[in-house]
Amino acid sequence: MTSTAVPITTKKDWSSDQEIRWCPGCGDYSILTALQMLLPELGVRREKTVFVSGIGCASRFPYYMNTYGLHSIHGRAPAIATGLAVTRPDLDVWVICGDGDALSIGGNHLIHALRRNVNLNILMFNNQIYGLTKGQYSPTSEEGKVTKSTPFGSIDHPFNPISLAIGAEATFVARTHDMDRKHMQEMFGRAHQHDGSSFVEVYQNCNVFNDGAFSAITGKDVRSTMLIELHNGEPIRFGADLERGVVQLPDGRLEIVSVADVGTDALLIHDEHRDEPGLAFALSRLSNGVHEPTPIGIFRDVVRGEYGAEMQAQVDLEQEKKGTGDLAALFRSATTWTVD
Repeated sequence: MTSTAVPITTKKDWSSDQEIRWCPGCGDYSILTALQMLLPELGVRREKTVFVSGIGCASRFPYYMNTYGLHSIHGRAPAIATGLAVTRPDLDVWVICGDGDALSIGGNHLIHALRRNVNLNILMFNNQIYGLTKGQYSPTSEEGKVTKSTPFGSIDHPFNPISLAIGAEATFVARTHDMDRKHMQEMFGRAHQHDGSSFVEVYQNCNVFNDGAFSAITGKDVRSTMLIELHNGEPIRFGADLERGVVQLPDGRLEIVSVADVGTDALLIHDEHRDEPGLAFALSRLSNGVHEPTPIGIFRDVVRGEYGAEMQAQVDLEQEKKGTGDLAALFRSATTWTVD
């Protein structure tokens, strides 16, 4: 009898024999390590796991995983992964992309994968720069950003990736950062557990072209006062002594306050399972940039029909009503022509 038990694996089993070729000190290393250490704990098989990437530094990821993988083309990873996920629902499909890859040329593919709720785990590495092509501004670069492509400073208003995902009504939306392996693993694990599209933004440092972009909030000495960790069912509060919190104003806006001034009962209780996306969207707008207290964790985790399963249900229903099709008869039907 063939055993169906998932073999016990370690990080080494999930690591390929390819030389890792990112710049020394790149945040991509810590993301890769976090995932390679997490996958053995998920009880999944390497031969049932696929990584699909686009173009950019982050897109080298499939080479370093000892799984199936596809290095696709710029911005199209969500579209290619959609085809794979809906035709092979037995696979775990991960999409690896950068902020330029996912939000510029790939923006349309990303939002439609999210709104359709295809069963994909989408990890977007956000370093607020184009790293592979040597330092041009990206869709998440701040206004005034001086780069090779914006020598006088960018006049583009940046995307907020979490707001974008929630606006597309993604059913799972989270944020983490490359300086906290435990938090990354928790977010990646929850994303994998979710049935449908999961979107995780990872703040990732590019130490060559945009070094320290997130240091004002992710540095060890400032995290307690600058990162607002979201925990479902708990009041939203932060600070070294949890002395600050978030309240909702009568007009719906959210505001950071001193807990001593308002009391704990006034604090907003986080509800990641709230179906209406307005509150999650408001949380995504709490910070105006990476120099202000910024929420991390799971913004939204709701249940909606998964695209591949619903598509298969349609096919099964039609087959039940009409029976198995005859491909040969279709080829020889009246809508064919003979060309001499």
